[in-house]
Amino acid sequence: MDGESDEEPGLLPGSDLVRQGVDDLRRGRHTSAALLVAIGARRLRAAGVAVPIETVDDPEIRLYELLAQEDPDSAHGRYNALVRRLTSFERAAERATTR
Repeated sequence: MDGESDEEPGLLPGSDLVRQGVDDLRRGRHTSAALLVAIGARRLRAAGVAVPIETVDDPEIRLYELLAQEDPDSAHGRYNALVRRLTSFERAAERATTR
């Protein structure tokens, strides 16, 4: 994955989720991983991740709604956990590209 200069591929926290989200966006699937990548698209691109240009309207709301459809009682906690994983990946990718 782009943006992992000195890091071994796949060692950045959340890289599996980001990789899946990028792949899903390329395939036109709006999965939770794809919506998460859409939320962080600008920052991910700046860190060197090849995020597809396709835009998703209101990815934050769509992600929450998707999670609520699966399990309304845990949607809020799962949403926050996914965003934390995205943020961890973004920070690690940014550090890796500035070395």
